[in-house]
Amino acid sequence: MATVTLSSSEGKWIMVSAILASAMAFIDSTALNVVLPALQRSLHATGADLFWLLNAYLLMLASLILIGGSLGDKLGRKKIFMTGIFIFIIGSAACGFAPDVTFLIIFRVTQGVGGALMIPGSLSLISSSIDEKERGKAIGTWSAFTTVVTIGGPILGGALADAGLWRYIFFINVPIGLAAIIMLWLRVKESKDEGSDKSIDFPGAICIAFGLACLTFGFLRIPAIGFNNWEVYLALAAGLLLLIAFIIIEKNGKHPMMPLHLFVNMTFSGANLLTFFLYAGLGAGMLFLSLNLVQAQGYSQLQSGLTFLPFTLLMITIARFAGSLADKYGPRWLLIAGPAIAGVGLLILSFVKQTNGPSDYWTTFFPGILVFGLGMSLTVAPLTASVMGSVSGNFSGTASGINNAITRIANVFANAVFGALAVLFFSGSLQQQVSTKPFSVKEKQVIMAQAADLGNAKVPASVSSVNKVVVEKFYKMAFIDTYSQIMRISAALGFLGAFMAFVFIKNSGIKRDKRY
Repeated sequence: MATVTLSSSEGKWIMVSAILASAMAFIDSTALNVVLPALQRSLHATGADLFWLLNAYLLMLASLILIGGSLGDKLGRKKIFMTGIFIFIIGSAACGFAPDVTFLIIFRVTQGVGGALMIPGSLSLISSSIDEKERGKAIGTWSAFTTVVTIGGPILGGALADAGLWRYIFFINVPIGLAAIIMLWLRVKESKDEGSDKSIDFPGAICIAFGLACLTFGFLRIPAIGFNNWEVYLALAAGLLLLIAFIIIEKNGKHPMMPLHLFVNMTFSGANLLTFFLYAGLGAGMLFLSLNLVQAQGYSQLQSGLTFLPFTLLMITIARFAGSLADKYGPRWLLIAGPAIAGVGLLILSFVKQTNGPSDYWTTFFPGILVFGLGMSLTVAPLTASVMGSVSGNFSGTASGINNAITRIANVFANAVFGALAVLFFSGSLQQQVSTKPFSVKEKQVIMAQAADLGNAKVPASVSSVNKVVVEKFYKMAFIDTYSQIMRISAALGFLGAFMAFVFIKNSGIKRDKRY
């Protein structure tokens, strides 16, 4: 397919449709983080339910997104992109009508299937259709606009949640998705690799799907039954064996959805390692920051969403510029500095303790969010450009799928591992505080039983009225302690991402190898 310029009519339609569809998926995750407290109250969900709600979507996305990327290359990027958008719309509408948390988790699986076909399609269309000289600028534009809409998600989500309308977070995807489908249908030409093999790697998809599900299940069961339990051992062992089987299938299979030869390019490998560590830290950090603001610091959900505005403004002003700098000078130093700065931002946020609410925002959470936003603004476009620029055009969908899969796998592991750690941290902190007061054995038991609900823990009715205020304070202090520890681990993951860039990414590696 002949490439087009950003200023051409077709180039503009490609960008608009790709941005709308991507934003629809990304807004779902950011807005959902903000409405989780309202959703938890409305559907009477436990802390474990919340992590499954996030992971049901991410598991399907992580396991099928590789197939989604390769399907686009083989059968037509526009066709698969549109199919994914349609399934995502159906799943979103179903989520909006879900009567309880079980159905919501099931419908999130449908969203994940749609997202797996849709998300790699946007970058694949851009990478295969836009002229190579403007590709970094195009990806920077895509990053900036999708991030604006994405970070606008918490503001919208907060406003809807405060009004008792959290379900509209899902309904809003319907008009956005329909607009993207119409644009693609009428204005964008089909793009695919005519010489590619049309076979699909179903064994690989099954192994990675069940492998990730087993690992997630194992980690999320630890807080309830402890690590030293056959159920946890079996789930984690099965998960590891299935992931090893996935690597073997991809290495020896005739039609791998994750061609391992792509990882011969150190830039491609390094960019994906950076992605894994940085986005694991990002996912955990943003989730616990959102919960902390509402459940411990007394912010409304709208106020919680508004705290991310500095992040949005930085992405608007810096992301596209960073993409242009990567085009001109190479991405190496941006990809070292960006994750390191993001890690510093997360570390600053970890030191915020109990505040007086939104009135203290500018001297408590604002500095950390500002530094974190700067780091991510310097990273997103160069990272994406590095991934897409290190493979040949006929692997653009596969490369996009792999990088997106790494992002989602990072989020799955973050939610599973950090979910287990959070309950353990919360229980330990709460136990320490409860032991300082002369509660009866029965009172201690009912107080500790609430630990699984984390920040949504409620003082049990059986606790005496004189102790209710004390116990409520203990719950808040335990959650803030948990938040601090999670944020420090997230910061360490950001620093680890910067180290991956330092070791693996060279500017000379950003070239399209015709073999790959």
